[in-house]
Amino acid sequence: MRKGASWQRASLLELFFDLVFVFALNQVSVRLIQDLSTGRQLRSSEVVETFLLFLALWVLWLSTVALTSRQHPDSLLVQIMVFMAMASAVVMAVAVPQGRALVFAGTYAAARLSRTLLLLLFRRQWIFPIPAQLSLAVSAVLWIVGGLVHDQGRRAALWALALAIGYIGFTAGFPRIAAPIAGEHMAERLQQFYLIALGEAIFVSGKAFSATDLGIPHTVGFGLAFVAIVLLWRVYFYRAGVTLPLAITGARNPTRQSVAVAGTHLLMIAGVFLTGVSFELYIMGPLGRPEPNWLIAILGGPALFLAGRSIFELQVFSRISRTRPAGLLALGLLIPATWYLPPLAAGGAAATVLAGVAGSDAWRSRGHTPAAPTPRI
Repeated sequence: MRKGASWQRASLLELFFDLVFVFALNQVSVRLIQDLSTGRQLRSSEVVETFLLFLALWVLWLSTVALTSRQHPDSLLVQIMVFMAMASAVVMAVAVPQGRALVFAGTYAAARLSRTLLLLLFRRQWIFPIPAQLSLAVSAVLWIVGGLVHDQGRRAALWALALAIGYIGFTAGFPRIAAPIAGEHMAERLQQFYLIALGEAIFVSGKAFSATDLGIPHTVGFGLAFVAIVLLWRVYFYRAGVTLPLAITGARNPTRQSVAVAGTHLLMIAGVFLTGVSFELYIMGPLGRPEPNWLIAILGGPALFLAGRSIFELQVFSRISRTRPAGLLALGLLIPATWYLPPLAAGGAAATVLAGVAGSDAWRSRGHTPAAPTPRI
């Protein structure tokens, strides 16, 4: 295990592991873009299922980080489990755009269960309490059953239930593990995955722009996307994001704080992921006819990010800046205002809201010493 739960930087193996998720997130974004831009009536079950695939990849990544934050990454057994998770993530990512539900579900279930079996076989120990292991087993069964179901709505319902049971078991069992957690390592890994999400947004926008005729509207859309990415970086790292390591190590219960901030990072990363999808939509068709379905990504992405960022600030500083709820309110008011506007106009409105939040942060920080984290947990 990591000595005394002291901070150690992410190992080269862990950074190598993250590279797989750049590919995986791109595969999921490609599928979601197809769901939103098919030109026919949008089926909610398609979008929900695609988002569930994203959540499954996140849980696989997070459970691996939980392992390496407590077990030394130089251990041969830990390295084997990390490589198995990498291979599983690749197979799952390949199955995403092809719609091979059973391949995705079976690989995910095998990746989660094999880790427990390896620890039991080679170390004679359970990494999680028995109730958490039972929830993992039930979740795996539901994933497989869902993969066998052909109806997309029923499959989505089964997978949503499987994710809920598995994630609740994980978050409930994680604080009960005897081995201490390396809090600063966990903070760094969450920051790194957030940067992966931003990198995916850059990749999506750059790929979309390169596929156009580089006309003025497309160029404006690409420039708008780049500005939005910078704003998402700025708003996240302003104070709360930077002080995350101290917010975990300084908490009364660092393990519970880690679980809490991991949940809010899921919201923020999902928001960035959706926003990245919106970049391709309005770069490829900036002045096309209004597409209300696209507002799920164009306005929903920044809204999900700000919602997660608001809770994250509460976890770090025990307060929420007024600009976050104000930004959420503004995005809600933009829904009817942008319903009949071309996609580029809706993207510009969303970026304006993010700019307002970032500008307010910069204004309030003038001449003030950054506050120290005051976590409640």
